[in-house]
Formats: sequence, structure tokens, C-alpha cells
Amino acid sequence: MITVAILGAGTVGCALAQRLLHAGSAVRFGVRDPGAASKKLTGTLAGVPVRLPAAAAADAEILLLAVPAAAALDATRSAGTLTGKILVDCTNPLRWDGGPVWAPPPEGSVAQALAAAFPGVAVIKGFNHFGAEIQRNPALVTGPADAFFAGNDPDAKSAVMNLGTQMGFRTHDAGPLRNAGLLENLAVLWIQLATTGGVGRTFGFRIERQG
Repeated sequence: MITVAILGAGTVGCALAQRLLHAGSAVRFGVRDPGAASKKLTGTLAGVPVRLPAAAAADAEILLLAVPAAAALDATRSAGTLTGKILVDCTNPLRWDGGPVWAPPPEGSVAQALAAAFPGVAVIKGFNHFGAEIQRNPALVTGPADAFFAGNDPDAKSAVMNLGTQMGFRTHDAGPLRNAGLLENLAVLWIQLATTGGVGRTFGFRIERQG
């Protein structure tokens, strides 16, 4: 059983936790105020351990970063020494101007900024290009939603893709970490369609071939 720590217990973090529990993973949350966060967890999440970030990360093999993009670096620092662990960046740097607008850091994407700040950590971009509805349940009418992952460490990316498959996604290798910005832009497209585009939030992307 793989142990996953989720940094952040908001809508995204809780949706991913529910899916991970469904897949049989051991899950714990890492947050600044464990007491307050624990009181908000209900249903299947009620028994999930809630700890300070460093304590949650200590025995985890994979960490999912599910905080606002602006807080990504600070949240990762709060998790302590992460050398040898896998950090999955689920964030999207956005601003709003009649619709979502990509607003990346100078490094090119949040994932690249994390990789630069934490050189001993295998950073993977993923689980970011759909909303909590799909993170909680990737089943679509024609099959599982596609989940794309970008990163420079092939073993780490393979481990995260395997986790994604166990969670019920159809996973794809999106190439090196320099492509993380593409996945952030895919999230912009999803948000655009889900909100001002009028499609609604219960959809995901799938690669479909011609018959």
C-alpha cells in the first residue's frame, strides 16, 4: 500500500483524498492547523489523519500539493526535508479577467519553480487539469478521464502514473517538466469551458481515436 500525503485540505485536497482512499492508498493531510481542518472532515474523510505538514510528509512516498499556486513554495517548505520523495504539483497559477488567465512564475510554471527551489525532490506536474468533480470520480460516459503527467524523473513519473491508474484515470506521459506549463494551460481551458463556456464542471478530457 502506497502512502500519500496531501498538502492542503481544501476542495481539491479532499477530492483527491476521497479518490485515493477508494483506490486503497494510505492517506494523510498536512496542514498548518490540523485541529481546525480535522473538524471539517466528514464522511469517508472523517478518519483520515490530519497533521502538521512535516509530520504528514515524514512517512509518505508521494506528496500531492493541493494549495493555491501562490502558496506552493511555502507549503512545500513547511513539509520539511523531502529529498528522495515525489512531489506532485496539482496547482494552477491563474488570475481572472472575464475568464481564467494563465499567470505563471518566471520559471515557466509552478512545477518548474518548485524544481528550482527544491533540487533534491522529484517534481511531477499532474492531477491539475480538471476540477474536483473529476478528481473525486474520473468516470466519464465513454471511459475514464485522461490524466497527463510531466516530469524529468522517469521513475517518479512512472510511480505517479501507476498511482493515477489505480485511482481510475487513464494516464499519459506528457513529457519533461518543461511541459508543465502546457498542463497548466490545459487547466485554463477546462476552467474556461466549465465556467464562462457554459459546459459545466462534470467533464474531463479524453484522447479518442478515429474508428
